[in-house]
Amino acid sequence: MKPYYQSTRKNADPISAKEAVLQGISPDGGLFVWPGLGQEKLNLNKLIQLDYKGIAKEVFTALLSGYTSEELDDCIENAYTGSFESDEITPVKDVDGIYILELFRGPTSAFKDVALTILPWFLSKALNDTGKKALILTATSGDTGKAAMSGFEDVDNTGICVFYPHNKVSAVQYKQMATQSGGNVKVFAVEGNFDDAQSMVKKLFLDEDLKEKLARDDIVLSSANSINIGRLIPQIVYYFDAYRQLVNKGVIQTGEKVSFSVPTGNFGDVLAGYYAMQLGLPVEKFYVASNANNVLTEFLACGTYNRNRPFIQTISPSMDILISSNLERLLYYASNKDTEKVAGW
Repeated sequence: MKPYYQSTRKNADPISAKEAVLQGISPDGGLFVWPGLGQEKLNLNKLIQLDYKGIAKEVFTALLSGYTSEELDDCIENAYTGSFESDEITPVKDVDGIYILELFRGPTSAFKDVALTILPWFLSKALNDTGKKALILTATSGDTGKAAMSGFEDVDNTGICVFYPHNKVSAVQYKQMATQSGGNVKVFAVEGNFDDAQSMVKKLFLDEDLKEKLARDDIVLSSANSINIGRLIPQIVYYFDAYRQLVNKGVIQTGEKVSFSVPTGNFGDVLAGYYAMQLGLPVEKFYVASNANNVLTEFLACGTYNRNRPFIQTISPSMDILISSNLERLLYYASNKDTEKVAGW
């Protein structure tokens, strides 16, 4: 069954993965999802015999309809060859009996590198079919911005604008973004917090006048945030690869369930793990780790999502988020794909 994508908010005509990557967000404001998620499983016995690139190819083949096998091979090689400190890409290390998945081995030391080194290649392949250019609009709480700017630096037929909350990213993250090279990258400070920046970017995506103006110049709007399925799907890979490493280290047996504790703000990283579980990864439980901005903890504990609370600036700005966009995708599956209910929420 070929996967197709539709909005979380409307049972609209299905689109291919390439179209979803190009659009970033649905015209109705919803996020693109694959209704068939969980109906077919990946071959776990096969995956644990592969390396990181091999697992990536299996995951992408299953989820990215419209991309040829040759296109996927090209994307994987360009993204993951020579870009990371370790050939393992995301090594697992034993720290006093707790196994840590190291997601900081990429070019900007952010876990976002795993997806943002390959998203530009996904986008480039999709653009080749259209003859158009892409303008990437991205909100960041710190690490997405630099990783996205680095990934899209001087990529043909693309430009990227990153918006970050003024004085609410770390000094290192600010310097990383402010000194980014490339003739097609711009960064802007926004008054407010990350939620304000993210809300502004979503409004731009829904601005019909802006879309019409860009369309006259054959430019499409897209996103490098995890609202884009091209950013989310590559993160599924390291959950399967972490499992492979645990099996190969003799920590677990194939088929044994493991639990993951995932620090999160926008819910994208842990959602990728949930997708992996739906694709056949043996998971006991996901622990959603929050900081003082614990809107997700409260929601999962009592079922109430209340974003009307004080915004607390902490030393972990990537988790300083009160509007967790990717939760909408989980609600879509949790409500048995009831788009009308999700739209109402």
